[in-house]
Amino acid sequence: YQEGLITDGERYNKIVDIWADVADRVTDEMMVVIGNETVTDHETGKATVEPSFNPIYIMADSGARGSKQQIRQLAAMRGLMAKPSGEIIEQPITANFREGLTVLQYFISTHGARKGLADTALKTANSGYLTRRLVDVAQDAVVADTDCGTLNGVRVGKLEEAGEVIQSLADRILGRVTLEDVIDPLTGEVLIPTNTELGEVEVKQIEDAGIEEVNIRSVLACEARRGICALCYGRDLARGYRVNVGEAVGIIAAQSIGEPGTQLTMRTFHVGGTAARGKIEASYLEARTEGTVRLRRAVVQKRKDGTIIVMNRHSELVVVDDTGREREHNRLVYGAVLKKSDGEKCKPGELLAEWDQFATPMLTEVSGVVKYGDLEEGVSVQERLDEVTGLSRKVVIESKAADLRPRISIKDPQTGVTLKLPGLDLDARYLLPVGAHIVAQDGDLIEAGDIIAKMPRETTKVQDITGGLPRVAELFEARKPKDHAIITEIDGLVTFGKDTKGKRKVLITPTSPDGGLQQDQTREYLIPKGKHIQVQPGDRVRAGDPLQDGPPNPHDILRVKGERELAAWLVNEIQQVYRLQGVLINDKHIEVIVRQMLRRVRVKEVGDTAFLVDEQVEKHIFEKENEKVIARGGRPAIAEALLLGITKASLSTESFISASSFQETTKVLTEAAINGKTDDLRGLKENVIMGRLIPAGTGLPAYKKLNVLVDGEPLVMPREMPRPHREEPMVAVNEE
Repeated sequence: YQEGLITDGERYNKIVDIWADVADRVTDEMMVVIGNETVTDHETGKATVEPSFNPIYIMADSGARGSKQQIRQLAAMRGLMAKPSGEIIEQPITANFREGLTVLQYFISTHGARKGLADTALKTANSGYLTRRLVDVAQDAVVADTDCGTLNGVRVGKLEEAGEVIQSLADRILGRVTLEDVIDPLTGEVLIPTNTELGEVEVKQIEDAGIEEVNIRSVLACEARRGICALCYGRDLARGYRVNVGEAVGIIAAQSIGEPGTQLTMRTFHVGGTAARGKIEASYLEARTEGTVRLRRAVVQKRKDGTIIVMNRHSELVVVDDTGREREHNRLVYGAVLKKSDGEKCKPGELLAEWDQFATPMLTEVSGVVKYGDLEEGVSVQERLDEVTGLSRKVVIESKAADLRPRISIKDPQTGVTLKLPGLDLDARYLLPVGAHIVAQDGDLIEAGDIIAKMPRETTKVQDITGGLPRVAELFEARKPKDHAIITEIDGLVTFGKDTKGKRKVLITPTSPDGGLQQDQTREYLIPKGKHIQVQPGDRVRAGDPLQDGPPNPHDILRVKGERELAAWLVNEIQQVYRLQGVLINDKHIEVIVRQMLRRVRVKEVGDTAFLVDEQVEKHIFEKENEKVIARGGRPAIAEALLLGITKASLSTESFISASSFQETTKVLTEAAINGKTDDLRGLKENVIMGRLIPAGTGLPAYKKLNVLVDGEPLVMPREMPRPHREEPMVAVNEE
């Protein structure tokens, strides 16, 4: 930093990073010490290490009370703390509570504690409301059938984040049902046949065979018209065997997701504002297995000093073993420096690649002379002087003039003509987003693969579970996030069009199989000026890639990638929030809710059906109507999938009684009256309101038709039960 190689923000990030890592390591050491004790045998005098009976360790380890985080504050170090604004203070509290804090450390601690108390009060109500909405949307999801006979499911592998396995394949598929035969990759034998529930034994078999991914049945693909089928749901988590027909899995799912919400609300208060950031985003990639490195779709550039740098966004690094099976599979970051090239051997723990996690670089693809364009001092660029190092750096600022396009061109040193990008008919011009730090100086001679500018990532702020609960609600309500990323709808080649006022035009042209461009199918996207555009002219993108920074919009994902992708994304995002707090929820609960959010479609083309254009109908009604029309020889209607938030989904159920008891009673009842609706009383809620037996468990309509056969004599019910003889009370009671 003092040499001026990194900015103040980067220095701060790196320091926070180091301290977070130190705190983790100290914690791990401490857990090892309190988790084990050395026991000396009196007769032999031998010392053996055994699991400890330390009561605090037992409490945390069994999950009864407390967590590793809390023990760490008592016995290891308090760690990084956050200011009320959410920023992390870069000096950590190195003391723990047993040693005691200095006055200054105590003062920093008080921020966190106060914030926790305020949060707790606010969030209990919030969490209760979330649970109520979830119960309402899922109340009619009941196991109605043993097998729906679907041929679809989901493909599940282990969950990784930043190169660490968060959840093994075994944990993810336990209690699910196989969609197809699981084949042993070495012998080719069938390990586990189709439609088998994966218990502990089967899961172990799959792990031992080294299978990476399994196709399983999922609620999301269940084709039961009403409710859900038992095979798609799998194991009843309360009992440990296949779920019974009639189980109200919707309500169970809603409560399983809502209940930790109340824990999550209190969680900030327990940790007392210690800056809990998940594992810091990794800045390197290590091999976990032995094998050969293979690069996929990677464009690499060798620099003068021999380092190899990744120049594109969709490259993958795969490690294959001697038999040719893929053992691991990693995305490579744009600008990563490769430590192993294609075809090299690697051993576990060896570095494969590393990158800067605090700044996104902009790399040049050609060698030549740097030429600034529209980079006017004080208009589009500002020299910022660093007080500590006394060095200045150029930062791109937002200019008032609309026609300025701050850019760097790479020119030929001899002729001064702008060079072309390799293999394309595009000039080597790099547009600089607002906030970029320019690294290359005007007139410098640079090599392909050099960094010309850096986009610093935002400094880390603490995500409290306030990040959590509202985030979960936002996902379940399917809200459009503010400043969401625009994503491309087609695969193709990126070019930039003319800028309009305040907006940049990004054009994407699909390529035909023979490599030509299909100009007539070009899509254009407008992106606001200040936003950092993630693509450069000449990049190839795939449908669903973001063109700018920002959270994705779930409705876009549904439109571009389809229901499966969206459902997987939603489950993953919601799980991430809970995982950050160390709460384990089974995927299938979230899947049940997501299924309820996706149960309606919007009619696009009417065909010969009775629907209207843009009408929203339940999937099963839509399918039934289409079947009728096709049977008559007519044209079926065409519809697109629709994602409704939980509140919206509850209000648009078929049952008006259930909807009216949820929210906006007058409106729901008025509409029901105008439309002359009838309520079939199929869900649980409407039946509770009408005072009938609920259609779940033994109240399931299928069970009403059962005749009970009794061996031997039929029982004769006496007309009147004989009253038990009671002793007369000792005290005579007055007549009145």
